[in-house]
Amino acid sequence: MAKKKVLVVLGGNSREREISIKTGKACILAIKGLGYKVETFDPKKKSFFDIKKNNSNIIFNALHGEEGEDGHAQSFFEYSKIPYTHSGVISSMNAMNKLISKKIFIKNKIRTPLYYVIKKKDYIFSKFEKIIKIKKFKYPLVVKPNNEGSSIGVKICENLKSLKKNIDVLLKTYDILIVENFIGGQEVQVAVLNGKALGAIELKPKRKFYDYKAKYLKSANTDHIMPANISKKKYSEVLRIAEKTHKVLGCRGVSRSDFKFINNIFYLLEINTQPGMTDLSLVPEIANYKKISFKKLVQKLILDASLNK
Repeated sequence: MAKKKVLVVLGGNSREREISIKTGKACILAIKGLGYKVETFDPKKKSFFDIKKNNSNIIFNALHGEEGEDGHAQSFFEYSKIPYTHSGVISSMNAMNKLISKKIFIKNKIRTPLYYVIKKKDYIFSKFEKIIKIKKFKYPLVVKPNNEGSSIGVKICENLKSLKKNIDVLLKTYDILIVENFIGGQEVQVAVLNGKALGAIELKPKRKFYDYKAKYLKSANTDHIMPANISKKKYSEVLRIAEKTHKVLGCRGVSRSDFKFINNIFYLLEINTQPGMTDLSLVPEIANYKKISFKKLVQKLILDASLNK
């Protein structure tokens, strides 16, 4: 094992670069502790085509966001023929694309909030206003980019004026937006490792919702309740839904499914194929509750590294 070289790919060009670097640094310490040789690769500084030059045995994907978890990086890993951690090209692309993943959820009878897609090229607010009434959307409504993670760009709109304003702002940056009903209730997230659910954690953000700051800043003081404060029956149910979601999307390694629980019903918001591995991240916290140390979690991901997935 000491001779094996692991290439940790971190940083990148997405809006989640800072978090990716934190994830990467935490994982590097663990990988070195496991006895592997470690090198790093930052796609912002080098071309993905240069990955082969490192002559690594395994790629540990510590990227987040665009290019890192949407199938782009994974396609280069496949091209380089170096086994890599986490999900493959198609499952990464489908999970990152909220429209595609929602269609997969619905097809597999996994409940998700009522939604509508806005495409910049077709968008006329007066027409959209009519659709809101026809589809019986109720405020508050959530508007968010189709291809972002870490709650970047997510806006909660209390009325039509706020909705229009946020759509106009987001369309300056993004071509496709998702508008969906805001679901209240408990925030429950489930980690799945190698197809088996590790557990469900409940989050109680002090902020309006579990946004970027609530996720990554200690000063946000988000309460983490592990295990989630729900009945045993419902706890088992949400674990089953998360395992099913992981399976139907063809995920590998680790995934984290984000749910809202209200009126005894779970609503799946999205699934993350590159969940954070920082000191505030949920997957390591859930794993730790199951007596899986951070180092052991990283080792399990490395042992699962593969190609053609």
